Amino acid sequence: MKEGHPTDGVETMAVHAGDPHPRIGGAATPPIFRSTVFEHSGEPGDYHDIVYPRLNNLPNHLAVAGKLAALEGAEEAIPTASGMAAISTVLLSVLADGGHLLVQRQLYGGTHMLVTGFLERFGIAYDWIDGADPSGWAEKVRPETRLIHVEAMSNPLTRVIDLDEVVRFARAHGILSCIDATFVTPILFRPVPAGFDLVVHSATKYLNGHSDVTAGAIVGSTAHLAPVRELLNELGGTLDPEACMLLHRGMRTLPLRMRAHCENALALARALEAQETVAAVHYPGLASHPDHARARQHFAGEAGRGFGGMLSFEPKGGVEAARRCLARLRLPVSGPSLGGVETLVTRPATTSHAGLTGEERARAGVTDSLIRVSVGIETAADLVADFTQALAD
Repeated sequence: MKEGHPTDGVETMAVHAGDPHPRIGGAATPPIFRSTVFEHSGEPGDYHDIVYPRLNNLPNHLAVAGKLAALEGAEEAIPTASGMAAISTVLLSVLADGGHLLVQRQLYGGTHMLVTGFLERFGIAYDWIDGADPSGWAEKVRPETRLIHVEAMSNPLTRVIDLDEVVRFARAHGILSCIDATFVTPILFRPVPAGFDLVVHSATKYLNGHSDVTAGAIVGSTAHLAPVRELLNELGGTLDPEACMLLHRGMRTLPLRMRAHCENALALARALEAQETVAAVHYPGLASHPDHARARQHFAGEAGRGFGGMLSFEPKGGVEAARRCLARLRLPVSGPSLGGVETLVTRPATTSHAGLTGEERARAGVTDSLIRVSVGIETAADLVADFTQALAD
């Protein structure tokens, strides 16, 4: 596979990194390898050297992995069947046999349910940490603590913790650090060069970007990924070759799409903040956001790429006002996913965080009237006009 050169720009790597070299049959787009059997010459040195779909080593897997690793500035990447396949495999591979996890309290609903509903069945203990108060993290550390897991930007309130402090804390206590970077992608933040050991993505979202693939990814060093890869190969969380091709295609335009997502989200957030019918807007690109300075440091510093395409807001008038707004919107698709080229809206209390109790949602700040918006790449003025009319009295 052709790897990205370390001096290449991010747009160049998005287009070329990971592509087969030489091109297979001269094809500019890598073909889909549907075969489940690949001939090998002689005796394979190891079971995992066999080319086999479940082992995540078909040419389509390698193309996706090479492109993402180059974008992330990491040694390796592994595509998975979904974002939760990536997260669960990392947690199980690191924490099996009595490990202890420190995990950010404001968490994606699927990860929250995995932690609270399943980890203890595997002998894994956990403690919540307050992302806004690193001073309390050390008291939660145990001799069996092996991992700290955080999100680059929390879902759905877009809170940003001190990511540099997470890296310092993990190293000081001799534990691994893992970050879910789905919301920011390597275009806004590259965790491995910043010191994180493991990175997970729901590639269903921005990495693919077209709402037509379910996929995930795990990124890190060769050493850190070795046990993760071994477990994934046994569990069978493999990405289909056709899905690999679509993900590979989607990543080619990732830098361009993220630029549009960021610009549109900032324009919409500013417009929503100016609406008298809106009680609160949660977007780290706004000066009013409690983590604005931190987001500028991590995501919009020297690279200047922006604050992401995700925001949430609370209309005045509670649940009925939220329902009325959603019913009036013309452009967005009402759906529970995110990261597509189209704008997507949902009420997290009924979708991504429906599995939490009312008390848990309240503790996480997820009100019943909260509307989450994955801002697409439509014309910004059209989005602003649509939300303005939907929120009018």
